[in-house]
Amino acid sequence: MNIEKFPRNVQQLDRQKRQHTCGDLTSFFIMTKLESFLEQKYLSLETYRKSGKPVRTPVWFVIFDDLIYVVTREKTGKVKRIKNNHNVKISPCTFFGKPIGEWISGKADFVKNDEAQKAIQLRTKKHGVFAKFANFVTSQKGNLVVLSIKLE
Repeated sequence: MNIEKFPRNVQQLDRQKRQHTCGDLTSFFIMTKLESFLEQKYLSLETYRKSGKPVRTPVWFVIFDDLIYVVTREKTGKVKRIKNNHNVKISPCTFFGKPIGEWISGKADFVKNDEAQKAIQLRTKKHGVFAKFANFVTSQKGNLVVLSIKLE
């Protein structure tokens, strides 16, 4: 699914779900799982230490092409943990990280080039001046890194 076709709100999602046929069930189930994130600013990203202990971090995100993208910095703990274990769980959350929805399992991967640039642009569009401010404040933590999360 391309970005132009991704629903902007729950009503558009409902219309798209009704239009799906049996041949497109995978996309249907992914959109159903993404529904709880549509009108949210934050998600809680659960990553895992080498010991298996979970660590939850509230992050900004954007959605396109049935994937969730998170922009962060290369010297952060979540990047280190994802390099060791690509399994993650996500849930919509408040600014302070309190989960407000169900936890969904996924796989995180690092993306580069055009896909990463598109995610960065979408994050800037979604969060505006706050994204630019966050880029400035976190610049000492290395270069920007973009994670894609595919829901399971």
